[in-house]
Amino acid sequence: MRAFPSGLQVISRDEWLDIRKQFDELGYCCFTPEPADVSFERKVEAPSRHPNNTIDLDTGALSPAEIEAILNTLPVDITFVDADDTVRYFNQSAERIFPRTKAVIGRKVQQCHPQKSIHIVNQILDDFRNGRKKSAEFWINLKDRLIYIRYFAVRDKSGKYIGCLEVTQDITEVRQIEGEKRLL
Repeated sequence: MRAFPSGLQVISRDEWLDIRKQFDELGYCCFTPEPADVSFERKVEAPSRHPNNTIDLDTGALSPAEIEAILNTLPVDITFVDADDTVRYFNQSAERIFPRTKAVIGRKVQQCHPQKSIHIVNQILDDFRNGRKKSAEFWINLKDRLIYIRYFAVRDKSGKYIGCLEVTQDITEVRQIEGEKRLL
């Protein structure tokens, strides 16, 4: 805080602590500051809701409607399966690759896959749960399209396994990209 004396007059101590934490995450270009004299660790807390219905996240605040719109705008299909292998959420992207109905919510993920692949699903989830893998990926040809399917272990801030995120994307056009295209 000593490096910005004018800032001390307009920025609170808590804001300075947050600024310092962000500087520490990004790094420094011209100097390395003295170690901070306070801990920057925050307690892991559930996101809090404000009266205007926004949810505090580490990097901002969004309303549930904004979160849903953002997730549905992503050019990928996502499905979240919790630590008990129960399907909890899927987005509704405009061009969903594998159809989903709300009936899958609350089902065991094993009930959403063909019998011949359940052993693979179980192996992936077991590897995630036990920390042997962080992700798994597959690709298939489906109706002349190349479909890229990725699974990611989802962990909380303490590293505890809380579920699996399935991300599916049609990469047919992406695969054909060559060279570069700049904005405009």
